[in-house]
Amino acid sequence: MDMMRIEFVMAMGLLLGCAAVLGACGPAKADDARQAELKKRLTPLQYEVTQLGGTERPFQNEYWNQHEAGVYVDIVSGEALFSSQDKFDSGTGWPSFTRPIAEGALGTHDDRTLGVSRAEVRSRKGGSHLGHVFEDGPPPTGLRYCINSAALRFVPAKELEKQGLGHLRERFEKKAAAPKTETAILAGGCFWGMEDLLRKIPGVVNTEVGYIGGKLANPRYEDLKKAGLGHAEAVRIVFDPARLSYEELLGYFFRMHDPTTPNRQGNDVGAQYRSVVFYTTEAQKQTAEATKRKTDASGKWKRPVVTEIVSAAEFTLAEDHHQDYLEKHPGGYTCHFLRD
Repeated sequence: MDMMRIEFVMAMGLLLGCAAVLGACGPAKADDARQAELKKRLTPLQYEVTQLGGTERPFQNEYWNQHEAGVYVDIVSGEALFSSQDKFDSGTGWPSFTRPIAEGALGTHDDRTLGVSRAEVRSRKGGSHLGHVFEDGPPPTGLRYCINSAALRFVPAKELEKQGLGHLRERFEKKAAAPKTETAILAGGCFWGMEDLLRKIPGVVNTEVGYIGGKLANPRYEDLKKAGLGHAEAVRIVFDPARLSYEELLGYFFRMHDPTTPNRQGNDVGAQYRSVVFYTTEAQKQTAEATKRKTDASGKWKRPVVTEIVSAAEFTLAEDHHQDYLEKHPGGYTCHFLRD
């Protein structure tokens, strides 16, 4: 009797064990089949990034410098992840966004593969590895979603309906309907570094560098070295006041250069490098004066703020090779950076 019980128990154990093995093998085979299908459908880099948590090279990927209006979807599942309206140039060489396209579109996980804690970002439905999120982004979220292009597929706004994303089309139609812009002109030293920082601010639509505030009608770069002419290197900024106020723009301006050094920024010395706000409206003048007083009283600068606030004169575009100089020459000279 005891032997029968032992054999029964052993038999039941074998059956349960087999069932457990079969149960485990089922999903494993299904997962193997899925991975095989993904290897056929994706490029080797797309598979490495989304399935193995890889990272593509900065500045050598498809979307890092793309500015077209549209939606970025998961290359695996097709679910909408990010909007071009929340994309900004972080200078890292990877596509960067301030937020996902909708709450709940992403999941985050603690990633310690490099020995430090990082917030890994995955798509909610597809489970694809996308990149990481950092707390060093611009307003209004203060977040920077650093994403691999290889994990994304871009859908232009005009094709959203055709690709089953028609419910997202309205947000781009509203934006395209006569956007209101405002123009600001700021001088704070060498315009290469100024423009490089200004063009990355969310809400800035366009930037151009040029010359303003002097005696010549059409000054050239060499003219700025001549004493007594009074021209300043400046950046003309077109911005969307619905996304970036003039006061917020000036907040960046007073952080990216030293407004306490007359006719100088870093190693650059001369009147062309002076700190000036060239206002284009009376409202801009009042905002500039208030922001200057606030900056002076903040205690962040040991010397008085000497930024001039004057009415904008004629702005002359600088030569082509000066436009977007640091974008054309990464690692080129600049003495500008955003201070805390």
